[in-house]
Amino acid sequence: MSQDLVTLLQQLVRIPSVNPDNTPGTSETGEETLAVFLSGWLESIGADVTLEEIKPGRPNVIARFAPMDGRPRMMYGPHLDTVGIEGMTIDPFSGEIRDGKLWGRGASDTKGPMAAMLWSLHENRDILENLPIAIDFVAFMGEESGQWGSKSFARNHGGDYDFAIVGEPTNMTVVHQNKGSTWATLRATGKAAHSSMPEKGENAILKLTRAINQLERHLVPKLAEFTHPDLGHSTINFGVIRGGSRPNIVPDLVEAEIDIRFTPSLMKAGGALKLLADTIVDHELPIEIVNPHENPPLETDASNPGIQQLLQNGSKLASAPWFSDAAHLSQGGVPSICIGPGSIDQAHTVNEHIDIEALKDGAAFFIKFVKSLAE
Repeated sequence: MSQDLVTLLQQLVRIPSVNPDNTPGTSETGEETLAVFLSGWLESIGADVTLEEIKPGRPNVIARFAPMDGRPRMMYGPHLDTVGIEGMTIDPFSGEIRDGKLWGRGASDTKGPMAAMLWSLHENRDILENLPIAIDFVAFMGEESGQWGSKSFARNHGGDYDFAIVGEPTNMTVVHQNKGSTWATLRATGKAAHSSMPEKGENAILKLTRAINQLERHLVPKLAEFTHPDLGHSTINFGVIRGGSRPNIVPDLVEAEIDIRFTPSLMKAGGALKLLADTIVDHELPIEIVNPHENPPLETDASNPGIQQLLQNGSKLASAPWFSDAAHLSQGGVPSICIGPGSIDQAHTVNEHIDIEALKDGAAFFIKFVKSLAE
């Protein structure tokens, strides 16, 4: 059992929970070890804990401190996984304390916010069972890739909850709206031939690059039409391109990976994926969309009682350009926001860290917030 908040965060950082779906940079992947640790920790302060496996060896953690007796219910909802460690300039799992900061993968995103939430439950453990508004702790797997944990939870348990406080490093502001995201691969195919006779082939790279030029001409202006007073307009980034095998072979396959960040107004108009597909059809572009993945935007009304309770305890409203589990929970019927100590500027960095004073201030805020539920 951790004796203090900082020691708890050190323990969390020292347990690798790297998402295996991208480039982990380590063989120590998956959320199960961290989930088991949290299960024991939460049970020690009175929780009834379930590990709900979403993918093999990759569970959600569901901890309840009060019976499901019909009272209003909210949750803390950080995620278990971190991004990979490749290229890091510090020991990713040391939890070292230096220069007033705690260093390591996840210190900011999002084990710091998780620790602050956990410590508020620890410090209020004697009142949790009898609060008029029950508060649970739910930790999600897979946020850094497909968000299967939050999607599954919203589908199977969302109806039990009135509000979700998702743990992300927001400098303790209440992020109640952010853009959605669409990731997709654009693929063009051609016909291979010897480069000495390129006329006998069909160059896939030229097909794709010309199509990208057309998308920039026609799709970008359309995205700009879908704006938001706080989030700005929808955007696209062409982030990865790969294709061909040798300079003396006409390439027969090339792919580009794109990322569209879009506003709630575009979601209401059918979403970014539909707009992309329609643009390809309308301009007869010789490409196809492969493996698309669309995440909804977040827009929780600031008048929500849960938000107002957070504001009354000293927080402020904010918006963000990034995506989180909160959007899937909201889409599943659970009004959600993001809040937590630390800065998103430190998330995913080669020397990730969190300021210890910010961590302590975040925990103090959450302790006060839980106490306020009794009032």
